[in-house]
Amino acid sequence: MKKLLLYILLTIPTLNAIAQKDAQAKVILNRVSQRYRSYPVIKSDFSILVDNPQAGVKETRNGTLITQPKSNKFKVSLYNNNPEPEVEQEIISDGKSQWTYLKQDKEVQLSNVDNSSESFNPAQLFTMYEHGYKYLYTGDQKIAGKTYQSVDLTPEDDKKQFFKIRLLIDKVKKQIYSALIFDKGGSKYTYTVRSFITNAQVPTNTFTFDTKAHPGVEVVNLK
Repeated sequence: MKKLLLYILLTIPTLNAIAQKDAQAKVILNRVSQRYRSYPVIKSDFSILVDNPQAGVKETRNGTLITQPKSNKFKVSLYNNNPEPEVEQEIISDGKSQWTYLKQDKEVQLSNVDNSSESFNPAQLFTMYEHGYKYLYTGDQKIAGKTYQSVDLTPEDDKKQFFKIRLLIDKVKKQIYSALIFDKGGSKYTYTVRSFITNAQVPTNTFTFDTKAHPGVEVVNLK
């Protein structure tokens, strides 16, 4: 489960031949990315539901994403399901280096940031459609009195493990509410934004891994 969650956070989808670069979908997505890029720092609490029928797994994890859109810096933290949740995993990037921290293993992996079209990081959730994806507006949905615009994303590379992402976008706020990821093996992963704080105040060292604050943690340098 631990490795699976990291895989979900660091990778994403594949191709549905029907989907095209729909003009209405592009307008919706452009508004999302423009608003996203207008904020200096964003802090977002989220939940991720893993539904894997073959493995008999249906589990939810909560997390926090802090991102600095203009510099591509981010920090994503996943928490365990204990009565008093603690950080279980973290992925941190200063835009050049990336640290993947597994608390239970007392290990952090240091690597270069992969900016190729083959990679994905959580900070790209709001702008990933811009390169290598087809998109299609599929209509509006109402949830708890709010209206959300549904847009399906499918990458142009049909060799990916995932074949579709369905985004629900708050029609008023122009913000992504959820992303439903469809796996070729029948699994589904639902990322739901629970809060979205703009202009968040965060310490300057948020986007680097502090080894001094984590005594006993082994640094595995993959650069």
